[in-house]
Amino acid sequence: MVSQITRGIKISVLTSFEGTYFKNYKIHFAFSYVVTIENHSKDSVQLTSRHWEIFDSLNDIEIVDGEGVIGKKPVLKPGEFHTYSSGCLLSSPYGAMKGYFNMVNFTTTKTFKVIVPTFRMCAPFALN
Repeated sequence: MVSQITRGIKISVLTSFEGTYFKNYKIHFAFSYVVTIENHSKDSVQLTSRHWEIFDSLNDIEIVDGEGVIGKKPVLKPGEFHTYSSGCLLSSPYGAMKGYFNMVNFTTTKTFKVIVPTFRMCAPFALN
């Protein structure tokens, strides 16, 4: 698990290898990840959008931007947390993701970025 705190918001990510799948006549490596967002600040905040950079050892970097996370824009009061699961398919057994969440502080009405630390995805059979 990796964790990082930005402006009182802690992001933790845990990854898992889910198996291999054939799609469009190619083998793909499936990974899941669980993200926990904890509000350690004194203000209520809302996640509005996300930005991901997906690194696949056999492909170019893929950029993904979108509203919320898995269709939600969670509001977190001080001390609250939100957890969600998602996943990705890679062309190789090695990869990584990093990015950020755009959030709004309800007290100041200002937006800010919360860093999602780089998390690695590696199939267990590919490890030395």
